Amino acid sequence: MATVGVGGSTAATGPGAVSAGALEPGSATAAHRRLKYISLAVLVVQNASLILSIRYARTLPGDRFFATTAVVMAEVLKGVTCLLLLFAQKRGNVKHLALFLHEAVLVQYVDTLKLAVPSLIYTLQNNLQYVAISNLPAATFQVTYQLKILTTALFSVLMLNRSLSRLQWASLLLLFTGVAIVQAQQAGGGGPRPLDQNPGAGLAAVVASCLSSGFAGVYFEKILKGSSGSVWLRNLQLGLFGTALGLVGLWWAEGTAVARRGFFFGYTPAVWGVVLNQAFGGLLVAVVVKYADNILKGFATSLSIVLSTVASIRLFGFHLDPLFALGAGLVIGAVYLYSLPRGAVQAITSASASASGPCIHQQPPGQPPPPQLSSRGDLITEPFLPKSVLVK
Repeated sequence: MATVGVGGSTAATGPGAVSAGALEPGSATAAHRRLKYISLAVLVVQNASLILSIRYARTLPGDRFFATTAVVMAEVLKGVTCLLLLFAQKRGNVKHLALFLHEAVLVQYVDTLKLAVPSLIYTLQNNLQYVAISNLPAATFQVTYQLKILTTALFSVLMLNRSLSRLQWASLLLLFTGVAIVQAQQAGGGGPRPLDQNPGAGLAAVVASCLSSGFAGVYFEKILKGSSGSVWLRNLQLGLFGTALGLVGLWWAEGTAVARRGFFFGYTPAVWGVVLNQAFGGLLVAVVVKYADNILKGFATSLSIVLSTVASIRLFGFHLDPLFALGAGLVIGAVYLYSLPRGAVQAITSASASASGPCIHQQPPGQPPPPQLSSRGDLITEPFLPKSVLVK
């Protein structure tokens, strides 16, 4: 599910994200610290729970639900939620809401149509995630899916002329190496697996999902940077396109089967849990992430990988061998290193070089630091933060 984040780049990336103008310094610091830890917990749980819940729902015995219907339902619920939030912003005035939506969606239709491309890509990405998780262990998917950091970074360099530090390039190489080791372990056996799983198809799906996530995030920033639309309006627009495109995908891929068995065929409480997690989890993280800096999000991603691995061992009989542990460790380290802000990177580089002689690593005077990418691979923009949680 694609979700536009709340707040600008300053709020999303810096330790002073919480507005504390009306609070005493001490209470502001304490409140900020609590919000950061709450943010960490929410991000860890959301990152891990969606992957695990999809895996659980797709491996339950009995009738298997149609993944395309779950994608559509998540978009519908997200759109309805955003519509209700906009209704609340208009203080329950239906006329004002209707006029606002008419102006924002129909009159400014060119601005609305710009969201069709990322929405199409995000819808494709959601469906690919179901294919990948159905054919890969949850822990393997969680590790491999971090390749979206690499794809987002490469697209940002190619499309936005961004520059990455040497440590970030090194962390991307480390990330690729770790994922390659995990996939080599998977190809070499990695313990017993169900007969209906196809690791090759799972790998192809997760790589395609990472490519679409990277491109959509950068494209989304490129076309919408500087737009003044509200957070919930953008998510409503994405939800409208996502629902329409999801229905087209449903008709093309599983239309006959859905018509014969019903839209909600195979739905269980576990399936509804997946749908609700996709719909509301992304919106929740979009709000929470403004209080979490890049380092905290790096920790959240790393902890979610560990949590997914431990849960996979307990729930799905996942076999943890030294090769997987090595690859996962490299990915966790790469995510953390990549999430370090430029200032910290320069400080580390300067400290390591001090023993061999003086070395200057400073931002040119008067030049603002370049925009950051979050540890999940999403660009932190003003005022948008495109999501992929597990979500798109």
